[in-house]
Amino acid sequence: MSTTIERRTRGAVGAEADRPGAPELSVIVPLYQEEDNVQPLHERLHAALERLGRSYEIVYVDDGSRDATPHRLLEAARATPQVRVVRFRRNFGQTAAIQAGLQHSTGRLVVLMDGDLQNDPDDIEALLAKLDEGHDVVSGWRLHRHDAWLRSTLSRAANALISRVTGVRLHDYGCTLKAYRREVLDPIRLYGEMHRFIPALVSWAGASITEMPVTHHARQHGYSKYGLSRTFRVLLDLLTVKMLASYSTKPIYLFGFAGFATWALAFVACVVVLVQKLLPPYPYAHNNPLLLLAVFLGIVGMQLILMGLLAELVIRAYHESQDKPTYVVREIIEGGSPERH
Repeated sequence: MSTTIERRTRGAVGAEADRPGAPELSVIVPLYQEEDNVQPLHERLHAALERLGRSYEIVYVDDGSRDATPHRLLEAARATPQVRVVRFRRNFGQTAAIQAGLQHSTGRLVVLMDGDLQNDPDDIEALLAKLDEGHDVVSGWRLHRHDAWLRSTLSRAANALISRVTGVRLHDYGCTLKAYRREVLDPIRLYGEMHRFIPALVSWAGASITEMPVTHHARQHGYSKYGLSRTFRVLLDLLTVKMLASYSTKPIYLFGFAGFATWALAFVACVVVLVQKLLPPYPYAHNNPLLLLAVFLGIVGMQLILMGLLAELVIRAYHESQDKPTYVVREIIEGGSPERH
């Protein structure tokens, strides 16, 4: 069986949303150097989706693989009309691959999953059932992981830290297998390595989130693309997420309060210097290191407040230039609308 492979380059992004006959479900799978996993993954995923009884599409995003992964994906696309393949010119990372998959998919429901066969396609049915209960996001939880002890331990520590900082309590932020309603993803733009924080980002916009245990298989082919350095990248991304969530529309509060706190410390240091000036055995204030500390803290406080004012100008230009609202509307109900049950 064969089908025409449609290739899109410039102008593809944005055009997908207008395609008639959009499927109900889009499954997005980023892949990088997974040549031995493509065929078994596609067979299992295609079989699992056929059993659902829903219209669907599979969007494979090749993140600049240099092995036979693109060839295997081309074979899958030729054999399955529901497949769309998006190929990068080079490796841009998993977050970029997920963003591209979202932009080139059209389903009302979206499922993200890894392409290394550690996620189980048979879990998609249960994830969608949870969405049908009224949730906006269903996050997979790898309750029984098949990873090295050190990696699992670091992951648990990172999940606990992310949950505490973001206020969105999940056991497994690192599990890619998640299901979303399209409308909660549309306002989100992903940069860097922010894909693991999608539940927190959409939760701050008012989405309801639940999680459920999913199957986690040991890797059979290939190798993990993540090392211990990812831990430090997660910490830096967490700072960015916290900044975006809490202060993206009011950065002056962050820098201003920090500036006032610094000024308060400078004032305390000045008071101590004056007291020591009046009382022996410190008759000379200019020899007191606290005086230099007070001057330094005063300058830092002023710089923080000025940075806050500059950040306010940048944020306002960002929102106004793109006509980007600072709120998210769930629905609008007109007077005289029929009663809903």
